[in-house]
Amino acid sequence: MNLVLMGLPGAGKGTQAERIVEKYDIPHISTGDMFRAAIKDGTELGLQAKSFMDKGELVPDEVTIGIVRERLSKEDCKKGFLLDGFPRTVAQAEALENILADLDRQIHYVINIDVNKNILMERLTGRRICKNCGATYHLVFNPPAVEGKCDRCGGELYQRADDNEETVQNRLDVNLKQTKPLLDFYEEKGYVRNINGQQDINQVFTDVNELLGGLR
Repeated sequence: MNLVLMGLPGAGKGTQAERIVEKYDIPHISTGDMFRAAIKDGTELGLQAKSFMDKGELVPDEVTIGIVRERLSKEDCKKGFLLDGFPRTVAQAEALENILADLDRQIHYVINIDVNKNILMERLTGRRICKNCGATYHLVFNPPAVEGKCDRCGGELYQRADDNEETVQNRLDVNLKQTKPLLDFYEEKGYVRNINGQQDINQVFTDVNELLGGLR
């Protein structure tokens, strides 16, 4: 099974990715992991990627796509893969179609973990961390016994700067703008399957499992 996993920050994509690769024994392929592996292996494309990363620059599409091609050609991808974080643009999605055509393969599903933006705001802005011991809480899902105080050590709880409402709102808006053309592209091809990510995580995986069962 050849899968692409999509979802906005806070949708629970990471949890579902872990469960999918464990149950179906396919590699979880993220852009960061691919870059790190190519750099570690000292491949020509890996070294090119490193030169851009060392300068704090974005790795150009042609290098990224080359690394994806190398990764998907490896033995462990023969029975399938789960792509996460790639493609990010329609140009990359078109390149992926070409790579898979060359390998005589195709995407089976683009799994989109779908969660309402207001719920994502609640999930992402509710985190609180203890200044003293680093314990993590959530105002809705895992609140402290005493508001503002750590259960473990009594330390003061604080909200990280990147968890505040304005930053989270901006992050979601940027992601929405980025992913809409990509989802439209895959919708046209009939690949997209929306999974309700507002349910309990076990139910989300049950729904994913029902979808993937037909591919085995």
